[in-house]
Amino acid sequence: MTVTIERPKIRACIFDMDGLLINSEEIYTDVTNGVLKDHGKPILPWSVKADLQGRPGTESAARFLEWSQLPYTPEELYAIFTERLKPRWKNTAPMPGAVELLQNLKQKGVPIALATSSYKANYLLKSAHLDHLFGLFNEANKVMGDDSRIPKGRGKPEPDIWLVALATINANLPDHMEPIKPEECLIFEDGIPGVIGAKKAGCQVVWVPDPNILNVFADTKHEIVGEWGEILPSLDALDFAKYGL
Repeated sequence: MTVTIERPKIRACIFDMDGLLINSEEIYTDVTNGVLKDHGKPILPWSVKADLQGRPGTESAARFLEWSQLPYTPEELYAIFTERLKPRWKNTAPMPGAVELLQNLKQKGVPIALATSSYKANYLLKSAHLDHLFGLFNEANKVMGDDSRIPKGRGKPEPDIWLVALATINANLPDHMEPIKPEECLIFEDGIPGVIGAKKAGCQVVWVPDPNILNVFADTKHEIVGEWGEILPSLDALDFAKYGL
């Protein structure tokens, strides 16, 4: 007999950024395909794209080079991407339902945090014109990929960034409130490495993948999110009541 453990009520929410809150993954894909075209290579397959999403910059570059065999070191390639991407970040825009979801959580008094693998310099470029979105997060609850509290080599798919973000929430709870446990935290992600890290952290997870990636992993999608995971087509499809929100 299979025993289903009831999900704990959600007390906090943590959000990835790229491809989840803003359309930056589209920009990454466009620039990446431009670099590939310069070297006479085919465009980036979605199966490879899925493995790169959410990983720290040079690690993502190293994995990309394993596939593409371009004549660069990870550091050289990361520098090339950084320069090509820099003028494009002014064009980032919120994903459907992102602003509304964050506003609703704030109105309900649900603590929220941001946990992005983007380094701080890139985060600032991507978010400078989107204060109506990123201004909904307290500064103390924004964790970037180069945060000193994340040990080197422990980016997504490891759980560290999620646990650091949760710690920032717990550090600012009123004295009378019990600390929020990982299983009481709902993580929102579009990338598979981030979903894996969320599960390792012991959190519940909502996966909002690009439809092309979901199509590639159609046969294993339920294994990816796990028992305490859900797949949504967009952030505006969240059922608040399901999570006790």
